Amino acid sequence: MLQGQQSWSFEQAPVIIGTGTVVGPEEGKGPIANDFDRVHSESLIGESSWERAERKLLGEATELAMKHAGKSKDEISFYVGGDLMNQIISNTFAIRDLSIPYLGIFGACSTSMEGLALAALMVSTNHARYAMCGTCSHNSSVEKQFRYPTEYGAQKAPTAQFTVTGAGAAVLAPSGEGPVVTGATIGKVVDMGIKDPNNMGAAMAPAAVDTIAAHLRDFNREPGYYDLIVTGDLASVGHAIAIELFKERGIPIGQTDYKDCAMLIYDLEKQKTDVQAGGSGAACSATVTYGHLLKRMRRGELKRILVAATGSLHSPLTYQQGETIPCIAHAVAIEMKEE
Repeated sequence: MLQGQQSWSFEQAPVIIGTGTVVGPEEGKGPIANDFDRVHSESLIGESSWERAERKLLGEATELAMKHAGKSKDEISFYVGGDLMNQIISNTFAIRDLSIPYLGIFGACSTSMEGLALAALMVSTNHARYAMCGTCSHNSSVEKQFRYPTEYGAQKAPTAQFTVTGAGAAVLAPSGEGPVVTGATIGKVVDMGIKDPNNMGAAMAPAAVDTIAAHLRDFNREPGYYDLIVTGDLASVGHAIAIELFKERGIPIGQTDYKDCAMLIYDLEKQKTDVQAGGSGAACSATVTYGHLLKRMRRGELKRILVAATGSLHSPLTYQQGETIPCIAHAVAIEMKEE
């Protein structure tokens, strides 16, 4: 049902009955590597191009999600997903091989929670028996979509981020064992006039704060309702800005109860030379959420989390034409069922 101005409350909360996470070698060096289902030791993973490697990552993640859910592709009513490539080709080609009814979406790096929200809406309203959502990114395919091709060797600014090589997928059901999706807040496009694609954390932070504030307003909650509030790939620059913006709005969120996926997936001290301010890419929030955060919930370390995945909605064309960077964030509340 509609909750407040821009949120959904799922009275029949869908259950996340299975997830799949696959990452590349740099992510395998990070502090949460053990929480991923599969870590590849090389970036091409046996494929002839970066783009083929990216779609293979998603194919593996969806297969793992179905396996862990105990469901076959014929039992999945709909798949919802997208990525950062032109015409969301990674999802389109990966799902072509599964032959599941498919809804392609684009929310840039916010796609993970946009897809999860839509899949949850389908299941909670009985418009799908089982629904799957997923997304992916690859450092060598995606970097040229938003910054420079990696082969170019451009020096990166300290504010720049490192696109995550990986994929994450989840299967939702009306009942079963696992965390449940209790609500979602759909974000608005926020544009603060920033034009630098090497500082997307600063561009996206206001959108993240706006959506989280809207979620707390619509559900009449304080931040403390959640054990953890997590944004998707603001990295160290955007994370710091978000904390200041929360203070300006009078929202009591601090360092201990607010984290960012881009800072969790890498060790910003040991890997700083490679990842600069932290991670980015559609796979960043997907792999951290479906891998690390849900495992923490299943271990009993967290009972309620709010994940606000952020997206930078520009393209090479808009950048070349001198446009600013419009951004968005979508938030999903995930909770462990009460015993």
